[in-house]
Amino acid sequence: MFAGISPFNFPVMVQFWFWPYAVATGNCWIAKPSEQDPTAMQWVMDLVHRAGFPAGVVNLVHGAKETVGAILDHPDIAGVSFVGSSAVAKTVYAKAAASGKRVQAGGGAKNVLVVMPDAKLDKVVSNLVSSCYGCAGERCLAGSVVVGVGDVHADLRRKFSGAAAALKVGYGLDETVQMGPVISAGHRDRIVGFIDRGEQEGAKVALDGRTVRVSGYDGYFVGPTILDDVRPEMAVAQQEIFGPVANLFAVGGLDDAIELINASPYGNAATIYTSSGKHARDFRHGVHAGNIGINVGVAAPMAYFPFGGMKNSFFGDLHPQSRDAVRFFTESKVVITRWV
Repeated sequence: MFAGISPFNFPVMVQFWFWPYAVATGNCWIAKPSEQDPTAMQWVMDLVHRAGFPAGVVNLVHGAKETVGAILDHPDIAGVSFVGSSAVAKTVYAKAAASGKRVQAGGGAKNVLVVMPDAKLDKVVSNLVSSCYGCAGERCLAGSVVVGVGDVHADLRRKFSGAAAALKVGYGLDETVQMGPVISAGHRDRIVGFIDRGEQEGAKVALDGRTVRVSGYDGYFVGPTILDDVRPEMAVAQQEIFGPVANLFAVGGLDDAIELINASPYGNAATIYTSSGKHARDFRHGVHAGNIGINVGVAAPMAYFPFGGMKNSFFGDLHPQSRDAVRFFTESKVVITRWV
C-alpha cells in the first residue's frame, strides 16, 4: 500500500504522477488531495469505479494535517509520494523515513528564466508571460525570476512589462480571460504581503497587481506584478511566492546568471533563452536544477522522463515518473541458484 498527498494547484494531475505506476506494479493506493479543492479527485474515483477496479485498490481519503499524520504513521503504508511546500515536504520526508517508509517529496521552487542578448526577444516575451502568469503563477514550474544578461535588460523590462500589463484578469471560466483568481483570500493576502515587503526592502514595483479589481466579482484576484531592482538577499528573491509575481534581475554575463541560480536554496527548474548552442550547453551543465529548459519557459518533462528536482525542491532518492517511479513502487530480488 502506498499513499499520495497532493497540492491544490493540480488536484488531478499530480495524483496521476503517482498512482498509475503504483497500481500497475501491483500495489494499492490511497489518494489524499488538498482540502482546498477535494472534489476533483472525487470525480476521478467515480471513473475508477466505473472502470471496474476491484474494491480497495484505489482509495480516497480527505482531511488536513491529522489525515496526513495518520498516513505517515500507519505501519501498513510502505511509501508516500508528496508534493507541496518545501517546509512541509521536508517534514513529510523526515517523519515518513523515520517510520521506515519510502518517500518522494517534492517541494517549492524559485525558477529562473535567463534571457541572453542573442535571444529573439519578441518571441521570448510571450513565453515569459505564459511561464510567469499561467495558472496565476500557482505552479511549481512557474517562472518567478527573470534575468536579463548584458544590454538586453532595458528592452526586456519594457517589453515584458507591456505584455504582462495587457493580460486580462477575471473569472477563470470566461474564455476571454487570460488569468483567473488565486486559490483563496488567505493566499491572495500572502502574495500582496510579499509585494509590500519587496517594495519596503527597496524593490521597484514596475507593474503592480495589488489593486486589480474585476467588475461583478468579489474574488481573490491579484494582477500580474513585476518587481525590478531586486537584490538576492530580499525575501521576494529567497522565498517562493506562488503567485503572479516576477522578479527582474540584471547581470553582466552568463556565468553571473548561473551563479545566481545556484545560490538559490531551490533547484526545481531553470530556463535559458538563447540562439547559441554553446550558451545552452554551458547552462545545462552548470545549473543545479532538476528540469532545464532551452527556450522553453515551463520545463515540464514528458512522463517517460523523471520529474526532477534538487536541493530544497526535492527530498528523496527516486523522482516521480519514468523508471524512477517503477523502482520506487517495486522491490528488487536477487536470485542465486545452483543446480546439482
